[in-house]
Amino acid sequence: MEVRLRVFAMLRERLGASNVSLALPEGSTVSDLLKAVERRYPRLLKGVSPLLIAVNAEYVEGSFPLSDRDEVALVPPVSGGVGR
Repeated sequence: MEVRLRVFAMLRERLGASNVSLALPEGSTVSDLLKAVERRYPRLLKGVSPLLIAVNAEYVEGSFPLSDRDEVALVPPVSGGVGR
């Protein structure tokens, strides 16, 4: 199956693109996807914690099963802004 991986903020800068397609075996979970990402792009997720993960715009856990053509978004921690 094929899923579209979308990344934001510092992850987009590290990847050099906002999205890529990844081929995964049928029955893969979000955790399987993260392992595949770490193998293919070893520096992408290094030091990024916590990481929010959404599948088709719904936040999910690592055990969530993926389907063909799912869109998986990886959202790194966000900081900044101006205090009052």
